[in-house]
Amino acid sequence: MDILTQIFNLKDDAQAKNLSRFFKTGKGQYGYGDKFLGIKVPQTRELVKKFYGQVSVEELETLLHNEYHEVRLFALLSLVAIFEKQKDKRELIFDLYLKNTEYINNWDLVDLSAPKIVGRYCFEQQDDSKIFELAETGYLWSERIAIVSQWYSIKKGQYKTIQKLAKNFLTHKHDLIHKSTGWMLRELGKMDEKLLCDFLDKYSKKMPRTMLRYAIEKFDKEKKAYYM
Repeated sequence: MDILTQIFNLKDDAQAKNLSRFFKTGKGQYGYGDKFLGIKVPQTRELVKKFYGQVSVEELETLLHNEYHEVRLFALLSLVAIFEKQKDKRELIFDLYLKNTEYINNWDLVDLSAPKIVGRYCFEQQDDSKIFELAETGYLWSERIAIVSQWYSIKKGQYKTIQKLAKNFLTHKHDLIHKSTGWMLRELGKMDEKLLCDFLDKYSKKMPRTMLRYAIEKFDKEKKAYYM
């Protein structure tokens, strides 16, 4: 039984309707046109484990082009698994990922893959030029890939790129970028609260309120009130 058959066997129409609403697939919304099968992420992860080593990178790229969200998620999580375990495939997967950003087109697809592929690759290469290119495309999902990829570098104690990206996104118009930037700033604060406070002292008044609220979520009430 091939992977697509097994994925489709898990289809749940009621759950698919819920996910379509949750991921904003209506006309004019950020996920417009996306289709769901109604499969939960843990189920997809189990399939990734089951099929590891049986699906090539080239086959995963084909699956990444599938119209169904969960098939694309399977492809991305499989690419993450290969990336983590097979060093010789990392450049191939990184290049494939950047070539296919139009299919990594919802926030969960980005968040579950970008730090572990784009973030890790650029950190290990000590070259963030591709991240800045993504951030300057004007394409929402590439921009989110850029900012969320920094989760990997932040955990490794490297903070320059997140600060530059956050500064560049202060005037961004989309709520999903406000949220993701604030989230990464919050992660920065977990590692170095003073550095986050220094950033906020400079830019909090210019920040979209959503970005700021996400950034200061872990602060005590007094410090939150100060920055709000």
